[in-house]
Amino acid sequence: MDKVTHSPGLLVLLFAVSGLLIALVGWLFTLYQDRPARSANWARALETSPVELGGFGYRRLALISLLSLFLEMLMIRWISSEIRIFAYFKNLVLVACFLGFGLGCYLCRRRVQLIAMIAPILVLTVILKTPVSPLRQIVAALPQMLGGGTEVRIWGVPSLPTSWLGTLLALAVMVPLFAVIAMTFVPTGQLVGWYLEKASNGVTAYSVNVLASLAGIAAYTLLCFLYQPPAVWMLVAGVLCVLAFWRKPRARWILGMCFVACVLLLSLRDHRQTRTYWSPYQKLDLRPNYENGRISSYTLNTNDSWYQQIVDLSAEFVQSHPDEFRERPAQWRAYNLPYQFYPAPPSVLVLGSGMGNDVAAALRNGADRVVAVEIDPLILELGRELHFERPYQSPRTQIVVNDARSYVQNSKDSFDLIVFSLLDSHTTASYFSNIRIDNFVYTREALEKARQLLKPGGLFVVKFQVDNPWVVGRLYALMKATFGADPIQFQMETGHYDTGGRFFIGGSPQRIDAAMSNSALAAFVGAHSGLATEPARLTTDDWPYFYQHEPGLPISVILVSVAVLLTFGWFLRQTSRTEGSVNFHFLLLGAGFMLLEAQIVSRMALLFGTTWVVNSIVVSGLLCLIVAANLVYQRFPEIELRWAYAGLFLSLLVSFVVPLGKLFFESFALRAFISTIVLCLPVFFAGIVFVSSFAKVHFQGSALGSNLFGSLAGGLLESLSLWFGLKSLIVLAAVIYAGSALALSWSARTEELRPEETT
Repeated sequence: MDKVTHSPGLLVLLFAVSGLLIALVGWLFTLYQDRPARSANWARALETSPVELGGFGYRRLALISLLSLFLEMLMIRWISSEIRIFAYFKNLVLVACFLGFGLGCYLCRRRVQLIAMIAPILVLTVILKTPVSPLRQIVAALPQMLGGGTEVRIWGVPSLPTSWLGTLLALAVMVPLFAVIAMTFVPTGQLVGWYLEKASNGVTAYSVNVLASLAGIAAYTLLCFLYQPPAVWMLVAGVLCVLAFWRKPRARWILGMCFVACVLLLSLRDHRQTRTYWSPYQKLDLRPNYENGRISSYTLNTNDSWYQQIVDLSAEFVQSHPDEFRERPAQWRAYNLPYQFYPAPPSVLVLGSGMGNDVAAALRNGADRVVAVEIDPLILELGRELHFERPYQSPRTQIVVNDARSYVQNSKDSFDLIVFSLLDSHTTASYFSNIRIDNFVYTREALEKARQLLKPGGLFVVKFQVDNPWVVGRLYALMKATFGADPIQFQMETGHYDTGGRFFIGGSPQRIDAAMSNSALAAFVGAHSGLATEPARLTTDDWPYFYQHEPGLPISVILVSVAVLLTFGWFLRQTSRTEGSVNFHFLLLGAGFMLLEAQIVSRMALLFGTTWVVNSIVVSGLLCLIVAANLVYQRFPEIELRWAYAGLFLSLLVSFVVPLGKLFFESFALRAFISTIVLCLPVFFAGIVFVSSFAKVHFQGSALGSNLFGSLAGGLLESLSLWFGLKSLIVLAAVIYAGSALALSWSARTEELRPEETT
């Protein structure tokens, strides 16, 4: 942050970027005014209407819906990976997409300005890929500018930042970026809104929209599992866009050339010595480190943050580098330390095995069997290909591609030594990077379940790279609550061929006492202990926010939410003058559905793992439930909403009352079926309420726009789980849906009274 705030040149560039983004959004809005400003010929070439594109057609609706969802998922992952400040606030890019798409639905009767889609994509690509060092410094500094001037205590109850300058500068860039992302989805929102209004069978059209959206999710997920980079994502989006606007020759050529330019920019390498990969979960930058002309180690960054390295601690390497290991021998390096407490364990479980350092250490120290659990398949592939000791090729190693919590929750195996290997600890660099990531690994229930996999006489090791006293206090208290005794703890510093972090060791008291009877080990632990700790609330499956000190709303979340609401208000003001007011019934339905989706995804992740597959399946399942609701409404169009609301509230009550622990059936099929009934059924009844209400207003685009605006509000309200826990979202959703019923009743009563008032 200091680099930016104390550099006049960087400050000027920051305000120039912010001004450019604001000017772009303002100019794009003038194109939608009743009397738009004069624009260049190429801009007019990018102006069209649904009629000019061929009018209504289910194929056209399906294509534009597929493009919308594909582009939405592209934006969410790309922007969150490249501009880390958006990764710190879950759903912020999604909220921007909802805002733009909802605005487009409101403007569905105006001409479509395709420049509003392509100009933001071009600008974002230029900002992220142009090799201008000061510009990249600003993008990289945004997280520090927002959080670097604040005390850690703000992650409890709100408190004021110690420096407003960094916060205001970050918001000066973040809010215009949010608005630019939103503008990208206005044209597709216009087209979807128009097609739904003009469809002869609105329910069928809405079902086509949902199914095509499902296809967009599937297409993007497939590209992610094929490890394709953003250049390929953008190429696919460009092809879909050209096909969608094929009937406008000049428009398709301009759009095609713009997307080709984006693809070429995204294909540029950031660093000559660094290889960039895109796994299903994150952006990976791998850099070899050389010593005397030979590769001695590798460094891996994820989303531009340091993550891990590949080191060689084999006997041959140690013997050939005596100077490196003279002061601190190899047996006292972090990867080997667990085996000072338990030499040659028969079986070892490594959770978060990464590229293989902990697996290599277990094999090197005599383990007969090692189970390596890693969620990212590409990181496993890199470890298999590049690790110097070849730990993943060993016949003693069993590789499991899975989420750590999912594995410990469902495994029937048992182990002599369990190692939690720096799971997610790379994100502590900013203290709040996991603020909206539901980390179910470090909860009271997770550690208890992992303890049950420990054999009698076994040891349990948690490694975590942290320098914050209350995070240390939380881990210490979790270990003590799990094993009923104070854990051994000590701190290792990061060094060459080593990774530092805090160690917590629990398990068999007899084995710990036997290990500590070794005077050398006792002296080592004593020399690295005595560090500060502070108490913190224990994390649970209902309140899993590991990087937050106490329940409450962080000041940064409050500030960003206020900024988003102000942006939303400005957007709404630009449309409400001529497009009518917001429909509060549909707005509340959107907010309620967003809260339903948020808590369902979080709780299903606990049951099945936080993998990309699980998230895609859950979201796809929810869309299928919406289609099922449409089919039910088509079969029974006279269904009374009171019955749908009754089913909704009853299913919400069941979801709230039934403990998640009761859903961990051994049979995967039974667990999937029962959890769908208990957790996801409210979506089905909510879908009936929505489609019935949508049909009654003749599938107006403004109603869909209001619904998406409500989703924006629901995305912000989801932050209340930071204060009250995940189950509170069920209660809040029930309250909001009750409000939607009251709004509908009030609207119906107003319609009944209106003729009397005019006579």
